[in-house]
Amino acid sequence: MPEPTKYILPESDIPQAWYNIQADLPAPLPPVLHPATLEPIGPADLAPLFPMALIMQEVSQERWIEIPEPVRDIYRLWRPTPLFRAWRLERFLDTPAHIYYKYEGVSPAGSHKPNTAIPQVFYNKEEGVKALTTETGAGQWGSSLAMACNAFGLDCEVFMVKVSYQTKPYRRSMMQTWGASVYASPTDQTQSGRSILAQDPDCPGSLGIAISEAVEVAATSGGTKKYSLGSVLNHVLMHQTVIGQETLKQMEMADEYPDIVIGCVGGGSNFGGIAFPFVRENLVNGRNTRIIAAEPTATPSLTKGKYLYDYGDTAKMAPVVKMFTLGHTFMPAPIHAGGLRYHGMAPLVSHLYDLGLIEAAAVAQNPIFEAAVAFARTEGIIPAPESSHAIRVAVDEALKAKVAGEKKVIVFNLSGHGHFDMGAYDAYFSGKLPDYDYPAEEVAKALKDLPQVG
Repeated sequence: MPEPTKYILPESDIPQAWYNIQADLPAPLPPVLHPATLEPIGPADLAPLFPMALIMQEVSQERWIEIPEPVRDIYRLWRPTPLFRAWRLERFLDTPAHIYYKYEGVSPAGSHKPNTAIPQVFYNKEEGVKALTTETGAGQWGSSLAMACNAFGLDCEVFMVKVSYQTKPYRRSMMQTWGASVYASPTDQTQSGRSILAQDPDCPGSLGIAISEAVEVAATSGGTKKYSLGSVLNHVLMHQTVIGQETLKQMEMADEYPDIVIGCVGGGSNFGGIAFPFVRENLVNGRNTRIIAAEPTATPSLTKGKYLYDYGDTAKMAPVVKMFTLGHTFMPAPIHAGGLRYHGMAPLVSHLYDLGLIEAAAVAQNPIFEAAVAFARTEGIIPAPESSHAIRVAVDEALKAKVAGEKKVIVFNLSGHGHFDMGAYDAYFSGKLPDYDYPAEEVAKALKDLPQVG
């Protein structure tokens, strides 16, 4: 009998609770500050944007937060997700490494994002909210929230980064299919959008700008709309830990344990989802797994940014958090990994990196597509550009194992498929895909506008 290619858990193994890494941190997170006063923020300050249940999860120190049954019921549409052994990729690389990938592209929206979209909409519905507003980069988050709002009967309004709105029209169509209204950000519908367009009428947009527009709409709605965020915040990353919890069980089925765990990282959600349960194993159970965050050289918040307090958005409306940041005025290059074009990093991921508990690697656009094509030709799945950063780092680690003649067990999160990203693949095959290496002097320039926090 050949060894298994995939490891599939029964529905009964969908996690009963989300894992909250704040309970096991060796040092607490720095406080979140109000954008106007720069004083520590309280639940009342966040109430215009989020339902109280999510605000309480954001600050909770409980290790496990029970997953409501209506959320688990919808999770059953695609969870548990499969873990694959990448036998063909291993043979192609001629490496002694064992490579596994957790495939989140089997969700209805094609990515990991529904893991948090479903509970966020559920908690808003429980508090009587009728509509949600949000931003999206590549469209994976926007489509996931649209799907979740449709499931629970809420209206959904999405500000999509303009360059992605133009280059990924079918993501927009997905959102509209699930009933969402989608706008190319910056728009003329908000004060923050009009301000940006006055300075640069051809602005390609950024996640920071789109966040500003979505937050403004929610904050000025008089309570009729709430805001929903697909990454960065503590509760968002916590919801994603269903990924890593399932992976731990699946690695037991494979009778192996990872030496290396890898996730792509933009705001931090899919990385936190697979990484945090393994960080806990390192902290609590004495494991020694290397955990690597793979980011673009064009948006190198961990590898080139600074660990400082910064605004979460361009218009300085979102809370101020301590994170690795390139500066809230950072304008990203229009790379095809739209979901990774955020100026900062999740406070939890930043904190772990600052403590030396995780590593980071920055990879360029052409090498990630080279790895993506190799993966598609060996494993059959066409990966999203975002996920391909994790593939690139996994391949690099497998090749290092080959040179060293060492068996390494490598696990990465394949956070989504690339079926709506074929324009990016076309540009790669045509030799029209430039590499961007964000210069350190631009980082220094952007950091001059940070809030002055004592």
